[in-house]
Amino acid sequence: MDDSLRVRVIGQCFGMPPRLVLPASSSSRAATLQSVAEAAGVHRSTAARALDPAQSHRISREVVQRVQEEARRQGYRRDAVAASLRTGRSRLVGVVLPDLANPVFAPILSGITAELEQAGYLVLVAASGPEADQLRVIEELIARRIDGLLLAAARRHEPVVDACLAAGLPVVLVNRGEDEARVSAVVTDDIGGMHLAIEHLVSLGHRHIGHLAGPADLSTGIRRRRGFEQAMRAARRDAGAIATAAAYSRDAGERAAAELLDAHPHLTAIAASNDLLALGAYRVLAERGLSCPGDVSVVGHNDMPLVDMVEPALTTVRIGHAAMGREAARLLLAEVGEQPSARTTQLTTAELIVRASTARRPA
Repeated sequence: MDDSLRVRVIGQCFGMPPRLVLPASSSSRAATLQSVAEAAGVHRSTAARALDPAQSHRISREVVQRVQEEARRQGYRRDAVAASLRTGRSRLVGVVLPDLANPVFAPILSGITAELEQAGYLVLVAASGPEADQLRVIEELIARRIDGLLLAAARRHEPVVDACLAAGLPVVLVNRGEDEARVSAVVTDDIGGMHLAIEHLVSLGHRHIGHLAGPADLSTGIRRRRGFEQAMRAARRDAGAIATAAAYSRDAGERAAAELLDAHPHLTAIAASNDLLALGAYRVLAERGLSCPGDVSVVGHNDMPLVDMVEPALTTVRIGHAAMGREAARLLLAEVGEQPSARTTQLTTAELIVRASTARRPA
């Protein structure tokens, strides 16, 4: 497998231990499915189902256990390649993430793999890059005969979806959607989540609230900005204090926060489109001798791992990332199984988590 494509088996991603595969013994070369079936006292087809993660649920647990124990005793291993040739299915699913180092995607991936592994699928993970490189990664995944694709790196106008539709490859978007909604997606309620953030700040007496918007080519960036504007208008507040970050990163958040405070030095609160942007705002406030939340309250979005450990602990909008991953995997399994439901965009519920980065408006 070409390491330059950053495609890895899931067992080697996010700190998960790879599965141990022992070298075949001399006795394993003599083992066959028929010999396993005879020793276990079942028909050959029953043994095949017991050793297939996608079909083992169709027979009793006792039989599955007996066949699997006999297969281990004889050193028999199911030939996944041969099974793929018979069924036309590789039992591989591709997952494309925008950034393997971003902790927000770990729970999404965890939910995806839990659902797919239960159905007998192996996951190949790829990191997206520039548009041309991302398309090349998708082409390589398709060449490896993946049965479907889960795309967490979608932009509002996503060319990868074009490539998947042209190839007849089932694809489901997760965490981010596209404007055309050509395929099913599972995303968070971005607008509702931003309403929660603004309502919280308004309840604390803040009138001058700014927004660190996410990149305009991402659905999360544009929809959370719309949520900010709607919520501010509903609260009869000026919604004009906005700076757009070039990326979802602390450095981009720092640059956008500096721009925002330069243009609107009277702000007493900031609602960020992403936790990393909020942490970038922390840096700028500290550099300018401003305290959080004493001078400026800050709200993030996502509830990424460890944001409760920073100082001050970040108030943020929590998203059910693991549930999002599981639901996206279920939708993809339905399409791969040739039982697709109608194209749908499912919203996961947002929840405000109040911590130490927000306080009542300074006197």
